[in-house]
Amino acid sequence: MRLVPRTLHGRLLLLLIGALLVTQAATLVIFTQERRTAIWQTNLVGLVERATSVARILEAAPTTLRESLVENAESPRLRLWISDSSAAAPSEATAQLIPFLDEMNLMTGRRVLLQLIRRSDSEARATPAGGPPAADPPLAADIPPSPPLEPFLVRRDGSLPPPGPPGPADERSDLIASIPLPDGGWLNAQTGIRLPQGEAVPWPTVFSTGLMALAIFLILGLTTRNAMRPLNTLATSAEALGRGAPVAPLPERGSEEVRRLTKAFNEMQNRLGRFVADRTQMLAAIGHDLRTPITSLRLRAELIEDEEMRGKIVGTLEEMQSMVEATLEFAREDSRSEESRMVDLASLLSSLADDHADMGRSVTFADAERLPYLCRPTALRRAIDNLVVNAVEHGGSARIALRSDSGGPVITVDDDGPGIPAERLEEVFKPFVRLEASRSRETGGVGLGLSIARSILLAHGGELALSNRPEGGLRAEVRLPAVPTGQAPAEQR
Repeated sequence: MRLVPRTLHGRLLLLLIGALLVTQAATLVIFTQERRTAIWQTNLVGLVERATSVARILEAAPTTLRESLVENAESPRLRLWISDSSAAAPSEATAQLIPFLDEMNLMTGRRVLLQLIRRSDSEARATPAGGPPAADPPLAADIPPSPPLEPFLVRRDGSLPPPGPPGPADERSDLIASIPLPDGGWLNAQTGIRLPQGEAVPWPTVFSTGLMALAIFLILGLTTRNAMRPLNTLATSAEALGRGAPVAPLPERGSEEVRRLTKAFNEMQNRLGRFVADRTQMLAAIGHDLRTPITSLRLRAELIEDEEMRGKIVGTLEEMQSMVEATLEFAREDSRSEESRMVDLASLLSSLADDHADMGRSVTFADAERLPYLCRPTALRRAIDNLVVNAVEHGGSARIALRSDSGGPVITVDDDGPGIPAERLEEVFKPFVRLEASRSRETGGVGLGLSIARSILLAHGGELALSNRPEGGLRAEVRLPAVPTGQAPAEQR
């Protein structure tokens, strides 16, 4: 699977080029086979037609002129001679000529005998088993010597010479056709051909196929790249939106499917923005409106003469006031639009740990390498600060650590407290949820610290998870998404 591209652009190119290569390879095999068959048919038809034409001339010519006519009809690629018997004889190699034999007989109106003799046949017939190559048999006395021609595999009398060294990449073969003459003789025609060992490679076709594949690759590459560009822009904007960065509406361009996807993304972004704004406004309004009746109740509580009752009422009102202030702070945090910028996470966490240590709290940070990261530093610092305060108040100490893996930065905050029951690890992220057994109201606030921290981290595209450590204590693990260190904030581009 490592050879498969990860991008849609690469996979489309691989699929299309793979399909092209398969189809072109199949076409090349079919073309090569048909080309070989066509060459065979051309050789057969040419040989038979030439021999038939010479036979018709010989029938009409005087007997004394036959030898002269046959000699003049020869060419460097064609040998002709007259014999008392047919030079073409059945053989195993001739079996592939049978489909053409009836067609040739029908076309010429004559009885034509065909034979194919390969070099392997020559070696078998010219070299006796267990002995040296046979001597060249003498030519028949009634066959006059022919002029120097291109060497043929088969002699005029049908005998085969001793085998010579084979060609570098092919095999010599001869086609022989014999046509009966009216006086009882036979006209024999012979032509030499080269049979490829295996299938011949048509290099011009291979070259043209390669050029066509290269052209298609370039065209498809440019086309799919332009088609994928809006999707890449959409993916980048979705990542930025997940980190809480402002994203401008995307232009709706490309194919119909891409346009619909872009339009849906823009509408989703608008709905999310309106939803968050309405929720934040509602929380702020509720928190603000509760201040007035709480203040009024507190003034009236001061008029109660029973000190014990007055103390309980004032304590309840103070708790309500704290909840309202925390709610307003939570709403303000959601409504802030801090600008994203590149910061060093190691320096940010080290500074946070030093500030708590200066206040006398047991907070340490394990030294880590510099890790530049694109984020909203004030909001991210507040989220980690809430986790540290939670660890100090309920575990006595906090140990901060930073590492980086393939998924992005990972921040952990460990404490030595009693932990949280496993069935309630997710419940504590809900607003105003407090665990009475281990999170008292006097030290645990109003139960919005973890909610605010998770809200901030989710706005960065990250995750916050709690787990009980085997050796005791609670671990808060923050996982942030990987962001290219060279990427500038969207609002600064």
